[in-house]
Amino acid sequence: MQRQMFIALLFLSIMPSWAANGVYNVLDYGAKGDGKTLDSPAINAAIDAAVSDGGGQVLLPAGTYLSGSIRLKSNIDLHLAAGCTILAAPASMKAYDESESFGGFPEYQDGGHTYFHNSLIWAEGQTNISITGHGMIDGKGLTRKDTERAGQVQGGSIGTGDKAIALKLCRQVTLRDITIYRGGHFAIIMTGCQLGTVDNVTIDTNRDGFDIDCCKYLTITNCRINTPSDDALVLKSSYALKLPVLCEHIAISNCNITGYKLGTLLDGTYVPETVGWVCGRFKLGTESNGGYRNIALTNCTFAYSSGLAFEEVDQGRMENIVVSNITMSHVHHYPIYITTGCRNRGPKEIAVEEADGGVTFKELTRPSSACDILISNVVADHCDSLCSIIVTGMKEEPLRNVWLSNIHLTFAGGGTRDLVSKDYREQGTNYPEPKFAGWTPAYGLYARHVDGLHVSDVSFSYGRPDYRPAIVLDDVRNATLTHLNAPTEEGIEQVVRFRCE
Repeated sequence: MQRQMFIALLFLSIMPSWAANGVYNVLDYGAKGDGKTLDSPAINAAIDAAVSDGGGQVLLPAGTYLSGSIRLKSNIDLHLAAGCTILAAPASMKAYDESESFGGFPEYQDGGHTYFHNSLIWAEGQTNISITGHGMIDGKGLTRKDTERAGQVQGGSIGTGDKAIALKLCRQVTLRDITIYRGGHFAIIMTGCQLGTVDNVTIDTNRDGFDIDCCKYLTITNCRINTPSDDALVLKSSYALKLPVLCEHIAISNCNITGYKLGTLLDGTYVPETVGWVCGRFKLGTESNGGYRNIALTNCTFAYSSGLAFEEVDQGRMENIVVSNITMSHVHHYPIYITTGCRNRGPKEIAVEEADGGVTFKELTRPSSACDILISNVVADHCDSLCSIIVTGMKEEPLRNVWLSNIHLTFAGGGTRDLVSKDYREQGTNYPEPKFAGWTPAYGLYARHVDGLHVSDVSFSYGRPDYRPAIVLDDVRNATLTHLNAPTEEGIEQVVRFRCE
């Protein structure tokens, strides 16, 4: 009996630590954490070992882990301990998985939304996965360019990693406490994922921060996202799943969105970036084949960034959107932008199953639509003079039921008298970005093709003299304006100007 006990104790003493407590330390699988050795093979070996045992935590202790593609699998918590950095390998090491062969409709969305396997950390079709811990992902070796233009890559490696984290068709996803620096083309993309939690994540990157595409039942809380050259937090509904899928039931709260120079959020210097495109911002779109439904954004701050953009231009629908308790400072281009259009980047026909089991194709004629959008309790200072609040639909399909309440905006001013009669560009098939349409005819609110616009307890002010009306309503029906406080310059006859079709 004593001999058997001795053998058992000896066996336990030489077993890797994970066997006793469900933690699979990547150092036990050959990882070095020295920043020079390619450690992704060892990390993937630890993941495979945990999967074979039914799951567990794959631990990366303090150290720098030079890495290519890491394949996250079901029932795995990839845990980045404090002091740990996953460092994306350069393209010259050819350490990333080949981008998958997509087939289907690669022309309907950018490559970044089409290919996932050539990312630093990726998973497809997995359940109960998480990336946690107070460590960092540094995407130094990732590309920030869209190197996979639609239709150009159908499988095969392009030699470089594209995104820091890419998750497709996964369920029960948790991302918590991690920091992402230089996240590549997208720091995080989740496509077709359900039942997810993202909490206390910090992103400081030079392209998109966090893209949520065709997902449902996600909560995003307590995050900080700095994106000086692109969008911060974006909801999309692309054709990446080869059919239109709503992005719905998404709740976002207590997040900070900024457009400081790359790295200055993390180092605490907070240097504003000078940009000519977009920076920061919360956005729905542009890919919008399925649309958005039941989206809530609350208790968030914006600084040195663009504001809120809600864009439905690809024949989907945008409905039940609620935004509240937002502060903005130094707003780039526009504070609030709501639009529909007919870019219609998607199939012109849809497959319809017949009663006998056959399939016929019918022309897709549904226009983009938007209704029931409520925005309240917004304060913004130093707003760009280029654009007022913009609320524009289409003549044949107006926006319906938009509420704007308890909003105070301070603009830079400087609008000239000739802008009052400007024929503002119809959205049509154009890319939906206000920069390309230029100055709005109003300095505070411009609305066109809207049925049901309700504005209450709204005030506007400006620094330099502005010779535009505060509000221009162009083909707007069923509008109510109450408790409006908006100055105008001498000679401007109307605070609110109405145009009728």
